[in-house]
Amino acid sequence: MTIRQLDRSELRHIAKAANFRPSAKRGQFYPHDSATVRRVTAACGAHRADEVLELGAGLGSVTLALLDKGARVTAVEPDAALARQLPHTVAQHSHSEIERLSVLHGDVTSVLPADLPAEPTIAVANLPAPLVESTLLHLLNEFRALRTVLVLTEFVLADRVCAEPGGPKYHPFGAKLRYFGAVRRHGAVTPSALWPIPRCHYGLFGVHRDPRQSRPADAESRGQVFGLVDIAFAHRRNSARSAFAAWAGSGHESAKRLLTASINPARRADDLGIGDFVRLQQRSSEFVGEGIDGSPLGRQSSPAGGSGR
Repeated sequence: MTIRQLDRSELRHIAKAANFRPSAKRGQFYPHDSATVRRVTAACGAHRADEVLELGAGLGSVTLALLDKGARVTAVEPDAALARQLPHTVAQHSHSEIERLSVLHGDVTSVLPADLPAEPTIAVANLPAPLVESTLLHLLNEFRALRTVLVLTEFVLADRVCAEPGGPKYHPFGAKLRYFGAVRRHGAVTPSALWPIPRCHYGLFGVHRDPRQSRPADAESRGQVFGLVDIAFAHRRNSARSAFAAWAGSGHESAKRLLTASINPARRADDLGIGDFVRLQQRSSEFVGEGIDGSPLGRQSSPAGGSGR
């Protein structure tokens, strides 16, 4: 790095200058460990050609590291005091890098392409666990040019999101993220690497789009696929035939649709992968008019962003 990384004492000094007191309830924990910050920039793959959207920029340690990679950074920070302080921090700890920084004060869960100076290719987010699902599904839906979304959050959530189909930790949110790309672990982050020190370990995970992977891009198809995910996880441990019986109109019809999608009706519904759900949604278009309400999802459809719990 040519820009000097912020250490814990400097984070304290910046917080004091901004009259800011971090809140554990709001998940305000910021990396100061240089190895952790390097892992963030390496995992997201930022370089000079990238436009990076940073959500929850906080005290600026990751912001400086991203700028040091040559990327342009748009930082969105929900805390007004930190949003005002960030340009000063970057100006004081770098050379001309401030020219590649834009700072927005606003809600990280609702930022839109029109709010930004350029279309981002990478998003890096430091988020409390309750905001991760809504924020990531919003980002991946709205920003089609994103190739990577990297998230720092509580380890328990990061581990669950990355769990593979068939395992005990497999989660509907993880299934939905795989609609957009590969979901990968990027390691644990010890509490001592963050300031203030949280009471739990944190973890890094990423969603990496594969340009060769083809999924329906329209909101209707995506919503139907996510509705199937929600139905499956609402019937944990049940067979796929049983889980989708009400959606299809009967157990027999459910088995018929599953077999058409090359899915064994005896498989547990919550063991299906995202490819299974996509095939089931696509094959079900052949049965329009035969379901409960004439739609591929029947009466048990649910919103695209539902948790499936």
